[in-house]
Amino acid sequence: MRAWQPTASIELLNQRAGIIRRIRAFFEKRNIIEVETPVLSGATVTNPNIISIEAYFKRIGSLENTIFYLQTSPEYAMKRLLAAGMGSIFQITKSFRQGEIGRLHNPEFSMLEWYRLGFDHHQLMDEVKELLLALGFPEANRMSVSEIYQAHLGIDPHSASLAELKACAAEYIQPLPVLSENKNNYLDLLFTHMIEPKLGLSAPLFIYDFPISQASLAKIREEDPPVASRFELYFKGVELANGFHELQNAEEQRTRFEKELDYRAEQGIPPVPIDEHLLAALDYGLPDCAGVALGLDRLVMLALGQEAISNVLSFGFLNA
Repeated sequence: MRAWQPTASIELLNQRAGIIRRIRAFFEKRNIIEVETPVLSGATVTNPNIISIEAYFKRIGSLENTIFYLQTSPEYAMKRLLAAGMGSIFQITKSFRQGEIGRLHNPEFSMLEWYRLGFDHHQLMDEVKELLLALGFPEANRMSVSEIYQAHLGIDPHSASLAELKACAAEYIQPLPVLSENKNNYLDLLFTHMIEPKLGLSAPLFIYDFPISQASLAKIREEDPPVASRFELYFKGVELANGFHELQNAEEQRTRFEKELDYRAEQGIPPVPIDEHLLAALDYGLPDCAGVALGLDRLVMLALGQEAISNVLSFGFLNA
């Protein structure tokens, strides 16, 4: 293949276009409105696991650069539309993240994201399942995060102590990487090494009700133990989607953002500005809703039986 040529075959690009047409038809049938939001913004996510790509803007006649960020997802801007009264919405857009380039990763990628007013995370899982069926995927199953860790490792992620998680990691993972003394770090390590590659091998699998330390932007339900109303979707060991029954409390969201910034500082990760527009929208009033972000390139890759997302991109990053 010459460097100027597409990384995907013309046949696969035509099939990709067909999948995107079917996705849009799925939402049109449900009267969910397609929207567009900015790709370039003055703020970005504080999540220490997601590093934004910076962009520098200079006004004509000015000597100063202003830092903007290529958005990692359209989530914050879409929530501002929800608070303004837009109703249930979806978007297919480009997103950008620093990090690795490989079979499942491209710094520039396509995201399908949607929000449903009046839904909780279980109702949204039902709708995601309906979309998958419409695209030819098998019927999806679902298990709680607690059931997943119990089945694969014999531990309860909600109640396990740091010492128990470290002992479990030492038993299964060699050499054991050096991690900071944080339960989430060991939960993530055990999940990525021992659980994730085994998820959804024969049919898509939703996992739901995460530990509250992994709530991100989800509501927390005060049960015994408390759980975060969050889900993820896997198929053939590939993470496809991340969804929430969305947090509506601006004060709680600010606290979570500030904790993430503190952790970034501890780990030497550069700080980023908190999205004050999002917090103002939450303070104004986000309607009760659930939302999900789905990796479109990965979805197309799996739908077309391919092994790498570059096979379904017109030009992979190294050929861009």
